[in-house]
Amino acid sequence: MSRTNFQELLDAGCHFGHLKRKWNPKMAPYIFMEKNGIHIIDLHKTVVKIDESAHVLKQIARSGRKILFVATKKQAKDIVSEKIQAIGMPYVTERWAGGMLTNFPTIRKAIKKMNVIDKMSTDGTFGTLSKRERLQVTRQRAKLEKNLGSIADMARLPAAIFVVDIQKEANAVKEANRLNIPVFAMVDTCCDPTLVDYVIPANDDAAKSISLIIDIVCKAINEGNEERKSEREKEEAVNAAVKKETAGGDVKDHSNKKIRARRNRKD
Repeated sequence: MSRTNFQELLDAGCHFGHLKRKWNPKMAPYIFMEKNGIHIIDLHKTVVKIDESAHVLKQIARSGRKILFVATKKQAKDIVSEKIQAIGMPYVTERWAGGMLTNFPTIRKAIKKMNVIDKMSTDGTFGTLSKRERLQVTRQRAKLEKNLGSIADMARLPAAIFVVDIQKEANAVKEANRLNIPVFAMVDTCCDPTLVDYVIPANDDAAKSISLIIDIVCKAINEGNEERKSEREKEEAVNAAVKKETAGGDVKDHSNKKIRARRNRKD
């Protein structure tokens, strides 16, 4: 069963593309028609592509790997930060720091620095600094939090990235392509779909369109997380049962040894 349908996408305005003069010819397979100088996206194909992307994202989440969401445009950043934070995935909604993927060790150092500052405030070191130094450190911490706080738990490169607007997030897409990290993206009629591994043809400017697709994606990822949790609980239960059975066998074997020892003493 599909995760969405034609009418739901239509109501959210996912079908509105850009002006005909701004189109990218490579998006032709996903365009249904032109109306009043605006390209209309074929929502039947969008339904298929959403299902395909959701299935793969669910499997990634089920494996325990991370998916990095990138959306710095005004109409998408609040939607993404709210919904993605709820499912425990990393996201970037402020500014894409150059080298966030290709120079990941440096980014990890910056995150470590942020953690060091946090430690300073708890162990009393912060109180030994002068007023000016405290102000500088506080400002530095705020800047790091703004740019990197949402990826603080990302200990290694993500298994995939999800992008809302591949034109605006061109640097993120380039870095992912360079490292062969799969790219999932909402792709409008003005974009080049060949840069993306999993294309979701849709309006990437309207808040309703973005919200609907992010909701569907989050639901799929959450399902993957829940399945992983369930599998781990079953595995722990099996291990506990085996351990209990083994322990019981050891007790029984020990008792049998004691009985044999008594018999030998009598003899």
